[in-house]
Order: sequence, then structure tokens, then C-alpha cells
Amino acid sequence: MKKVGTHLVVDAWQAPGELLNDPERIRCAIVDAIDAGEATLIDLCVHQFSPHGVTATATLAESHIAIHTWPEHGYFAADLFFCGRGKPQEAMKLLQRALQAKQMQMREIERGFPVPTPEMAANPEAFSHTTEQVAIYSL
Repeated sequence: MKKVGTHLVVDAWQAPGELLNDPERIRCAIVDAIDAGEATLIDLCVHQFSPHGVTATATLAESHIAIHTWPEHGYFAADLFFCGRGKPQEAMKLLQRALQAKQMQMREIERGFPVPTPEMAANPEAFSHTTEQVAIYSL
């Protein structure tokens, strides 16, 4: 495969509800995560739901970061896709610390497209599989 990016899919638990329900705290955490990940911010949108919850999306030159919070459960889901340069794992570590999640599961997916080979042309089904790494982190 010709790798074009790294996609992190994250579930995080046991975070303080007041942090997860604070849109300004989420905004600052994402900006700091972008800096830690050595990425370039293009646009940032943060939305506060009623009665609780925040969704934020950052469009990056390298792709995006999205976060969705459920303060009533101490839970957030995040999605980080970096193509080209950048350090998505560093960005995610910063988000975990900033939002004080005590547990986190992170799936790392390499994104890209197959590099054609004679073997692939002869048997394309044999080469259509996914590789995924799952890691669980605790603070």
C-alpha cells in the first residue's frame, strides 16, 4: 500500500463532565493539540448542544480533527486524520491530557491506496484486507 495518511479513531472515558461540556476548553484543547501534532489549522468550528455536549471540528492543511463529547457519561469520541506531515499521536495525547480522560482506546489505521503489482492484477481479492492497531491507554 502507498500510505497517504494516518487515521486515529479514539474512544475516551472517565473524563470530568464539566470539561467535556465547556466549549472554550474544547476549543483550546484542539488548538493545543494541533500545535502538538505539528499541523496547520485552516478552520475551527465548535458547537455547544443543549442541555449538554460539545462537537468540534478542525479543518487542517493535513486533513482534520473532530471531537464529540457526552459529558453526562464522562465520554468523548475523537477522530484525527493526518496526511502528509504531522504527528497525530502527539495531538491525541494532548487531547487526552487536556480533557483528563483516565482511559482511552485508540485505533490507528493506515490510509492509502494499493500500489499495483502483477500479483494484485491476477488476484485482487487476496489483497483487499485491513490492518488495524488498537491500543488502550490509561492516565
